Amino acid sequence: MIVLSNGGPPARPDRPATELLHDDPNARVVCFRVEPGQAVAPHTSDSTVLIQVIEGAGVFHGEGSSAELSAGGTAVYAPGEVHSMEPAGNGTLRFLAIITPRPA
Repeated sequence: MIVLSNGGPPARPDRPATELLHDDPNARVVCFRVEPGQAVAPHTSDSTVLIQVIEGAGVFHGEGSSAELSAGGTAVYAPGEVHSMEPAGNGTLRFLAIITPRPA
């Protein structure tokens, strides 16, 4: 069972905050907290990345498309797909990234 204690990672002024919640060969689960003015820079993963928004709203960019998602929204990125995320508006964005299989 994964339990988010204290609302996930505390805010960081210099970059999005992360908290590793689970890590085994089958999957890695990371909680992200992204404050207004911050962003998760474009990057790729060798694995499938499933995003589940748990608080706030954000803009999720993939190859050739973007979508604004709020709490309860889900995005899936294919292995090798360039993706990035940023808050929408002036609120905090929190989401889980489920990465499977765990990157090498």
